[in-house]
Amino acid sequence: MDKTDPFAPTIPAPTAMRPLLGLTVLVIEDSRFACEAMRLLCLRSGARIRRADSLRSARRHLQVYRPSVVIIDIGLPDGNGMDLIRELTSCDPRVDVVLGTSGDPDGEAQAMSAGADGFLAKPITSLALFQQEVLSNLPQDRQPTGLRELPDDSISPDPMAFQDDMEHIAGVLDDQSDGTTLDYVAQFLGGVARSAHDVGLEKAAAALAAKRASGLPAVQEATDLSGLIRQRLTQKLAI
Repeated sequence: MDKTDPFAPTIPAPTAMRPLLGLTVLVIEDSRFACEAMRLLCLRSGARIRRADSLRSARRHLQVYRPSVVIIDIGLPDGNGMDLIRELTSCDPRVDVVLGTSGDPDGEAQAMSAGADGFLAKPITSLALFQQEVLSNLPQDRQPTGLRELPDDSISPDPMAFQDDMEHIAGVLDDQSDGTTLDYVAQFLGGVARSAHDVGLEKAAAALAAKRASGLPAVQEATDLSGLIRQRLTQKLAI
């Protein structure tokens, strides 16, 4: 397959202030709050962003166009992000940069073992860390020339995106509460709560995950978590 981009002469060159100018980033992430953080990071860096909330949606995107960078959440509603990492890092032509992301402490090891070029730990708020992780894995000819001052900015996603996540996961729990669903709920809420610095919600998600991992019934933990979700849907959360 010819890897030459016929539109290359029209792609804007990166600059010191916008080092990702000319790049298209596909973010595969089911959390609206995490997606909003990525949108702000890409906007500040000069990159275009496309988003998918599941493996199925991501594969539809990838059938239509080839992004420069793909950032894949490990835990997705229809499967494990590591499967897509393996696919993208073994295909030819290869996407320039494939990064894993997760709020799980074991997420980095899982992503790297699947073949990811790098990893972004949630919460992702540092503009400098985001840019550096992408740039350090880009081919040399796609990087900005000259010296570049690392920004010390942090981004703050819109709290309404957090409320969108609460509505989403409340709907998931209302539809069904089998073991697989509870595992997804615990993983999803753990990452969202960590990104939003919601300690109470994070602890409740961890308690549900621990009880599920032990093989014991998790009725009380699921009930407690549902109550916290309802609280956050009926009150304005200060982030």
